[in-house]
Amino acid sequence: MGESVMANQQSAETTAYHTGCRDSLGQLYHHHQPWLQQWLSRRLGCGESAADLAQDAFVRLLQTPRHLDSFDGARAYLSRMAKGLCVDHWRRLDIEKAWQDALAARAESHLPSVEHQQIVIETLCEIDRMLARLPEKVATAFLASQLQGKPYRQIAEELGVSERMVKKYMAQAMLQCALIEAGFEASL
Repeated sequence: MGESVMANQQSAETTAYHTGCRDSLGQLYHHHQPWLQQWLSRRLGCGESAADLAQDAFVRLLQTPRHLDSFDGARAYLSRMAKGLCVDHWRRLDIEKAWQDALAARAESHLPSVEHQQIVIETLCEIDRMLARLPEKVATAFLASQLQGKPYRQIAEELGVSERMVKKYMAQAMLQCALIEAGFEASL
Protein backbone atom coordinates (compact mmCIF):
# COMPACT_ATOMS: atom_id res chain seq x y z
CA MET A 1 0.00 0.00 0.00
CA GLY A 2 1.35 3.44 -0.89
CA GLU A 3 2.22 5.97 1.80
CA SER A 4 -0.54 8.38 0.75
CA VAL A 5 -3.16 5.60 0.84
CA MET A 6 -1.94 4.52 4.31
CA ALA A 7 -1.99 8.15 5.51
CA ASN A 8 -5.55 8.60 4.20
CA GLN A 9 -6.61 5.34 5.88
CA GLN A 10 -5.09 6.42 9.22
CA SER A 11 -6.69 9.86 8.90
CA ALA A 12 -10.08 8.23 8.28
CA GLU A 13 -9.51 5.88 11.23
CA THR A 14 -8.52 8.81 13.45
CA THR A 15 -11.64 10.73 12.41
CA ALA A 16 -13.79 7.64 13.01
CA TYR A 17 -12.17 7.21 16.40
CA HIS A 18 -12.94 10.74 17.47
CA THR A 19 -16.57 10.39 16.37
CA GLY A 20 -17.39 7.90 19.10
CA CYS A 21 -15.44 4.65 19.02
CA ARG A 22 -13.84 5.40 22.40
CA ASP A 23 -17.19 4.44 23.92
CA SER A 24 -17.40 1.15 22.09
CA LEU A 25 -15.11 -1.85 22.49
CA GLY A 26 -16.50 -3.14 19.19
CA GLN A 27 -15.30 -0.05 17.38
CA LEU A 28 -11.96 -0.17 19.21
CA TYR A 29 -11.60 -3.80 18.12
CA HIS A 30 -12.56 -2.95 14.55
CA HIS A 31 -10.03 -0.12 14.29
CA HIS A 32 -7.11 -1.69 16.13
CA GLN A 33 -7.27 -5.51 16.11
CA PRO A 34 -5.70 -6.04 12.66
CA TRP A 35 -2.90 -3.62 13.48
CA LEU A 36 -2.32 -5.21 16.90
CA GLN A 37 -2.27 -8.73 15.46
CA GLN A 38 0.25 -7.67 12.81
CA TRP A 39 2.37 -5.90 15.46
CA LEU A 40 2.37 -9.07 17.59
CA SER A 41 3.08 -11.29 14.60
CA ARG A 42 6.24 -9.33 13.79
CA ARG A 43 7.48 -9.76 17.38
CA LEU A 44 6.48 -13.39 17.85
CA GLY A 45 7.13 -14.70 14.36
CA CYS A 46 3.95 -16.77 14.64
CA GLY A 47 0.60 -15.69 13.26
CA GLU A 48 -1.41 -18.10 15.43
CA SER A 49 0.19 -16.91 18.67
CA ALA A 50 -0.24 -13.31 17.54
CA ALA A 51 -3.96 -13.89 16.92
CA ASP A 52 -4.34 -15.49 20.36
CA LEU A 53 -2.52 -12.67 22.14
CA ALA A 54 -4.45 -9.99 20.24
CA GLN A 55 -7.67 -11.66 21.40
CA ASP A 56 -6.29 -11.79 24.96
CA ALA A 57 -5.62 -8.05 24.83
CA PHE A 58 -9.22 -7.29 23.92
CA VAL A 59 -10.56 -9.76 26.48
CA ARG A 60 -8.56 -7.86 29.11
CA LEU A 61 -10.12 -4.61 27.89
CA LEU A 62 -13.54 -6.25 28.14
CA GLN A 63 -12.81 -7.35 31.72
CA THR A 64 -11.25 -4.04 32.76
CA PRO A 65 -12.59 -1.28 30.50
CA ARG A 66 -10.37 1.75 29.93
CA HIS A 67 -11.24 5.17 28.63
CA LEU A 68 -8.89 5.70 25.71
CA ASP A 69 -9.21 9.28 24.60
CA SER A 70 -7.54 9.17 21.20
CA PHE A 71 -6.61 6.90 18.34
CA ASP A 72 -2.90 7.23 19.16
CA GLY A 73 -3.59 6.79 22.87
CA ALA A 74 -5.43 3.55 22.15
CA ARG A 75 -2.55 2.25 20.06
CA ALA A 76 -0.02 3.23 22.72
CA TYR A 77 -2.04 1.47 25.41
CA LEU A 78 -2.55 -1.64 23.27
CA SER A 79 1.15 -1.83 22.38
CA ARG A 80 2.13 -1.57 26.08
CA MET A 81 -0.35 -4.29 26.93
CA ALA A 82 0.89 -6.41 24.03
CA LYS A 83 4.51 -6.10 25.18
CA GLY A 84 3.48 -7.49 28.55
CA LEU A 85 1.53 -10.29 26.87
CA CYS A 86 4.62 -11.14 24.80
CA VAL A 87 6.78 -11.34 27.92
CA ASP A 88 4.18 -13.59 29.57
CA HIS A 89 4.05 -15.73 26.42
CA TRP A 90 7.83 -16.16 26.27
CA ARG A 91 8.00 -16.96 29.99
CA ARG A 92 5.30 -19.59 29.55
CA LEU A 93 7.21 -21.12 26.63
CA ASP A 94 10.33 -21.30 28.83
CA ILE A 95 8.34 -22.99 31.59
CA GLU A 96 6.74 -25.45 29.17
CA LYS A 97 10.17 -26.31 27.72
CA ALA A 98 11.63 -26.88 31.19
CA TRP A 99 8.67 -29.12 32.04
CA GLN A 100 9.07 -31.07 28.78
CA ASP A 101 12.78 -31.49 29.51
CA ALA A 102 11.93 -32.83 32.98
CA LEU A 103 9.41 -35.25 31.48
CA ALA A 104 11.93 -36.45 28.89
CA ALA A 105 14.08 -37.75 31.74
CA ARG A 106 11.21 -39.97 33.01
CA ALA A 107 10.21 -43.39 31.78
CA GLU A 108 7.15 -43.24 29.53
CA SER A 109 5.23 -45.49 31.91
CA HIS A 110 5.66 -42.87 34.68
CA LEU A 111 4.41 -39.86 32.72
CA PRO A 112 1.45 -37.98 34.18
CA SER A 113 -1.75 -37.65 32.16
CA VAL A 114 -2.09 -34.77 29.73
CA GLU A 115 -4.61 -33.13 32.08
CA HIS A 116 -2.19 -33.41 35.00
CA GLN A 117 0.61 -31.97 32.87
CA GLN A 118 -1.56 -28.94 32.03
CA ILE A 119 -2.32 -28.43 35.73
CA VAL A 120 1.40 -28.57 36.52
CA ILE A 121 2.23 -26.05 33.78
CA GLU A 122 -0.52 -23.67 34.95
CA THR A 123 0.72 -24.00 38.54
CA LEU A 124 4.32 -23.35 37.51
CA CYS A 125 3.24 -20.28 35.52
CA GLU A 126 1.30 -18.94 38.49
CA ILE A 127 4.28 -19.50 40.80
CA ASP A 128 6.52 -17.74 38.26
CA ARG A 129 4.14 -14.75 38.23
CA MET A 130 4.07 -14.76 42.03
CA LEU A 131 7.86 -14.80 42.24
CA ALA A 132 8.06 -11.93 39.74
CA ARG A 133 5.76 -9.83 41.97
CA LEU A 134 7.80 -10.48 45.11
CA PRO A 135 10.72 -8.26 46.12
CA GLU A 136 14.02 -9.76 44.95
CA LYS A 137 15.29 -10.78 48.39
CA VAL A 138 11.97 -12.43 49.26
CA ALA A 139 11.96 -14.47 46.04
CA THR A 140 15.65 -15.39 46.50
CA ALA A 141 15.06 -16.54 50.08
CA PHE A 142 12.01 -18.56 49.07
CA LEU A 143 13.81 -20.31 46.22
CA ALA A 144 16.92 -20.99 48.32
CA SER A 145 14.80 -22.55 51.03
CA GLN A 146 12.31 -24.49 48.92
CA LEU A 147 14.42 -25.58 45.96
CA GLN A 148 17.91 -25.77 47.42
CA GLY A 149 16.92 -26.77 50.95
CA LYS A 150 19.17 -24.15 52.51
CA PRO A 151 18.65 -23.36 56.19
CA TYR A 152 17.50 -19.86 57.12
CA ARG A 153 20.85 -19.09 58.77
CA GLN A 154 22.73 -19.73 55.51
CA ILE A 155 20.20 -17.75 53.48
CA ALA A 156 20.54 -14.84 55.92
CA GLU A 157 24.32 -14.84 55.52
CA GLU A 158 24.09 -14.93 51.73
CA LEU A 159 21.55 -12.09 51.62
CA GLY A 160 23.28 -10.02 54.29
CA VAL A 161 20.20 -9.89 56.53
CA SER A 162 19.21 -11.37 59.88
CA GLU A 163 17.70 -14.81 60.22
CA ARG A 164 14.58 -13.09 61.58
CA MET A 165 14.31 -11.12 58.31
CA VAL A 166 14.55 -14.37 56.33
CA LYS A 167 11.61 -15.68 58.38
CA LYS A 168 9.65 -12.55 57.42
CA TYR A 169 10.59 -13.07 53.77
CA MET A 170 9.39 -16.65 53.95
CA ALA A 171 6.13 -15.58 55.56
CA GLN A 172 5.54 -13.14 52.68
CA ALA A 173 6.24 -15.83 50.08
CA MET A 174 4.13 -18.45 51.87
CA LEU A 175 1.20 -16.03 52.05
CA GLN A 176 1.41 -15.62 48.27
CA CYS A 177 1.53 -19.42 47.87
CA ALA A 178 -1.56 -19.76 50.08
CA LEU A 179 -3.37 -17.20 47.93
CA ILE A 180 -2.45 -19.15 44.79
CA GLU A 181 -3.69 -22.38 46.36
CA ALA A 182 -6.93 -20.73 47.48
CA GLY A 183 -7.46 -19.46 43.95
CA PHE A 184 -6.97 -22.90 42.45
CA GLU A 185 -9.30 -24.51 45.00
CA ALA A 186 -11.96 -21.89 44.30
CA SER A 187 -11.79 -22.67 40.57
CA LEU A 188 -12.35 -26.41 41.06
